Amino acid sequence: MAFHRISSSNLEIKEISKILKDKKKLKLSDKSIIKIIKSREYLDEKMRESPSPVYGINTGFGSLCNVKISPSKLVELQENLVMSHACGTGDTIPKPIIRLMLLFKIQSLSYGHSGIALETVNRLVDFYNNDILPVVYEQGSLGASGDLAPLAHLALPLIGKGEVYFNGDKIESSVVLKEFGWDPIKLRSKEGLALLNGTQFMSAYGIFILLEANRLYEFSNIIGATSIDAFDCNLSPFDELVHLVRPHRGQIKTADRIRELLKGSEIGKREKTNVQDPYSFRCIPQVHGASKDTISFVENTFITEINSVTDNPNIFVDEDKIISGGNFHGQPLALALDYLSIAMAEIGNISERRIYQLISGLRGLPPFLVNNPGLNSGFMITQYTAASIVSQNKQYASPASIDSIVSSNGQEDHVSMGANAATKALKVINNVSTILAIELFNSSQALYFREENTSPFLKDFIEKFRSKVPILKEDQIMSYHIQNSKNFISGFQV
Repeated sequence: MAFHRISSSNLEIKEISKILKDKKKLKLSDKSIIKIIKSREYLDEKMRESPSPVYGINTGFGSLCNVKISPSKLVELQENLVMSHACGTGDTIPKPIIRLMLLFKIQSLSYGHSGIALETVNRLVDFYNNDILPVVYEQGSLGASGDLAPLAHLALPLIGKGEVYFNGDKIESSVVLKEFGWDPIKLRSKEGLALLNGTQFMSAYGIFILLEANRLYEFSNIIGATSIDAFDCNLSPFDELVHLVRPHRGQIKTADRIRELLKGSEIGKREKTNVQDPYSFRCIPQVHGASKDTISFVENTFITEINSVTDNPNIFVDEDKIISGGNFHGQPLALALDYLSIAMAEIGNISERRIYQLISGLRGLPPFLVNNPGLNSGFMITQYTAASIVSQNKQYASPASIDSIVSSNGQEDHVSMGANAATKALKVINNVSTILAIELFNSSQALYFREENTSPFLKDFIEKFRSKVPILKEDQIMSYHIQNSKNFISGFQV
């Protein structure tokens, strides 16, 4: 059985992808276990030594931070915190994102700055390893004070409350605890706050989106290259010399990939009558490349975040300090997610422009890519659909991070809205996948009308695609083919 050992070393995007793909189990490293125990013992000792109020440990929360709680009520305080903050609503979030939330919460707690009990962290590990996934809702987080409502739902099953997904069903967590012979966790001082403070909802969405964004970036190049040959474009704009004099990393990388994909193309070698091509073809390196640079920036932000401590207060054993700060604030993530939404929306935007050109009846292609246009509408309305989705993405790409609403009676007077940035960024990603699927459907059809062959790589790629989505000789129900094109993209390994 494959294990990933939770340790002080950084989680990287490739390792996360491997954990998910290989369905690895989690295991705390010896170093993490020592740090967790040391932090908890330090906190317990501090509580015995000093009766002074310490935020979130023996006080109320938010604007109730000045209300001191008696020692006999501290367990009740933590359980009340988890239950009262479980205010999630809207749609439930996808299971892969819940898994990532569990992974990132365990990772954050493993550093020994949270005062969490080892028993509690081990139960989270047990949940992950047995695929017991707490039911979490999309709406409820302001992205500051952490993702309070979503993380409360993530924590509820620890105390035998709330619902979980298990063996394909959504059931009461108390039922699953009994099945495994587990008692509900009795949360000790600070534990509820350690579980609820944090950015794991935003982080899980961000990493999930990044994994898909990297995949769609590669598909955008493959599909864009197919459209370049389908539209009989010049290859000179992809010459390395052009890009070395404007050396943005993403631009250079994209141009290299386009040249590689079109290597050996008979269409590309043929002398052209058209001197220049529309920007949507000619500027693929500049546009796709800029989005790639954005993806890289966002990835760096999120890798930093998931390898950080984001609850509050933070415990520093060696320095003998308990410090209330603001590491739960999601501003870095909110800005990054908004930036990513814009960048990925642009991948869809330029893709739709290529679709428009392909059906326009230019460059020796029939209008709407079908014989007998008029009797057949052909691919006319596929562009309508793509245009509709592009327009919706422009709405989703409007930044969430520019908004803030005062909460907790003025104590939490600036919030990031990073959770809203996260959920709409996923909608953008899903939309871009559909737009690219429509472009691939169109470019495959357009290539059918070319006498020369495209490159060996693209020829093999298109043959595989056409085994799922055929060339159309007359009008058919297009939504079926668009869905099959989407399925091809989601299942094809790039």
